[in-house]
Amino acid sequence: MRRVLEITCESDTIVATLDEAASSTGLLIVSGGNEIRAGAHRGMALLAADLAAQGVPVLRYDRRGIGDSTGENRGFEESAADIAAAAAALRATGVTRVVAFGNCDAASALALFHAAAGLDALVLANPWTGNSGSGDLPQAAAIRARYAERLRDPREWLRLLGGGVNLRKLAGGLLKVVKPTSAEGLVERMADALRASGIPATFLLATRDNTAVAFRAAWKAGSPGKIVELTSSSHSFAGAADKTWLGERLLEAVKLPFL
Repeated sequence: MRRVLEITCESDTIVATLDEAASSTGLLIVSGGNEIRAGAHRGMALLAADLAAQGVPVLRYDRRGIGDSTGENRGFEESAADIAAAAAALRATGVTRVVAFGNCDAASALALFHAAAGLDALVLANPWTGNSGSGDLPQAAAIRARYAERLRDPREWLRLLGGGVNLRKLAGGLLKVVKPTSAEGLVERMADALRASGIPATFLLATRDNTAVAFRAAWKAGSPGKIVELTSSSHSFAGAADKTWLGERLLEAVKLPFL
């Protein structure tokens, strides 16, 4: 059964949706960006219903200042209290183990603030590194990966020689590649937080997504967690096959011990 909850968070009210099921392990879905709890095209609502049908209770919520929740939207860096309140509400339903899932900056927020929320495990998809693109250009690590791929393709050399390449955009991309980025600061904070808690964490990365490419480049060898990759360009795992893959990974997280 699906029902709506109102959760007190400091002086505000967070509105959440709970898909009930029998398992004592529940999934907390944290929305990325300024997205409401239903997700793009109701993707998170459909995912929650599918998981609940397989026995997993799922709670998703609107961060303060977004959707039905009251208060001010202060961004993912100020969302620790929201995550903790939502996790406590899920436990109050009888759940004893909480696995949290987030995509993009929600994944980053979970990595940073999981300890205060008492979370038991994390599934972090395409984490945001804080290194945004400029104009219509993607992040620097994604540009490097794309150039490396194209340089291995003889057709791209023919395009360049034949005038089929936008030289202004090419120059902008090259300048972005050589400029220093701010990704390392946020990524190091995430790694430090995960290392301090020792919490099991799995990173789900779409190999051709710009945000995932930037994260992969910044995440140092030996950092906490394990990385599982899917050959896809969809940041939100929007395709039918991507959705199935994501659902399978989440079922593994809630039903099996993390390695």
